[in-house]
Formats: sequence, structure tokens, C-alpha cells
Amino acid sequence: MSGTELEWSRSERAKAAAKLMVGWVALLWLLEVVDVVSGHALDGLGIMPRRVSELVDIVPAAFIHFGFAHVAANSVPLLVMGFLAALGGLRRFAALCLVIIVADGLGVWLTAPDHTNTAGASGLIFGLFGFLLVSGFVERRPLGVLVGLLIGAVWGTSILLGLSPLQTGVSWQAHLIGLATGVGTAFWFRRRPASPPALTR
Repeated sequence: MSGTELEWSRSERAKAAAKLMVGWVALLWLLEVVDVVSGHALDGLGIMPRRVSELVDIVPAAFIHFGFAHVAANSVPLLVMGFLAALGGLRRFAALCLVIIVADGLGVWLTAPDHTNTAGASGLIFGLFGFLLVSGFVERRPLGVLVGLLIGAVWGTSILLGLSPLQTGVSWQAHLIGLATGVGTAFWFRRRPASPPALTR
């Protein structure tokens, strides 16, 4: 493969990742508009803990928000972290997101306080943060390490605050489980270096 082809491939991958995340965030805003217009009919898609009927809401809950301020708070980190994670390949990214969303949703279903309704993309965001933070170290990629350090510097304080049980109206359980799952996926989805060609004589 020539340098030009390689560069074209990287450019196309970046464009695909950007389109995916812009579309994803736009969908979150569209869903919130529908929610408001419908008198917040979509809020019922959040996760209410330990009710068997609520298990079907584990995936939808990651796309539902409680107000435009909630969507706005999640939009930029999801856009940036999702884009960076998606650069590694869209199939890999889809599997990564599905694992984080399902594990986080199940964790919330099991551990959230009674009489609560949990929804929003923050569990996925915390998962993507954990993934990006450690994947470069796991795969021993200098660029990945640099990305992890930059992500940590930009959002590290917000992530730590989001883990505090003292915040009212915030699911620290979803944040903690998402973060732990994201770190785990960095090991699960790590790229293994290609085997060197066998030496013959």
C-alpha cells in the first residue's frame, strides 16, 4: 500500500467517524424535541431499577435525556470521545458502544436507588473516557497514549466530580459502571500486533 493510499484511507475513516458522531448527537437532540412535544412521553424509557419490565429500556435509556440542558451537557464530550474512539474502526466502535451501554444499563438496573429513573448518554461517555484513557497504554501506541493523556487533562476533573455520590440528581452508579466497563473494553478490544513474517532460508 502506498503512502497516498494509506493517507486516503485515514482521511476516509475520519470522515466516516465524524459523520457518525454528528448524526448520533443530532439524533439525541431530535429525540429530546420529540420528548418535549409529546409531553415527555419518552422519559418512561429511562431505567427504573429491579423491575423486570424495565430491562427492555437498557439500550433506549442511553439515547433519552431529561431536558435540553441534559443533552447539551453530554453533546460535546460524546461527539469528541466518540469520534476519537470511532477512528479505530466503525465495527469495533459499534461493538464497544454496545458493550458499554448494556453493561452500564444492567449495572444501573441492579444498583440504582429505588424510585429513580436513569437515562442519558453519560454512562457511555464515561465508558468512552475509560477506553480512550487506557487503550493507548494497553496497545503500546504512542499516539493512543497521547490521546489518553489529552482526554484526561480536558475531562478528568469533570469525570471525578461525576463519580461523587454527593451530587444530587446525578447517577454516580451509571458513571462508575460506565468508566469501569470502558477500561475493561480497552483490554477486550485491544489490537494485537501482527506477527512478524517467518524467516526462511
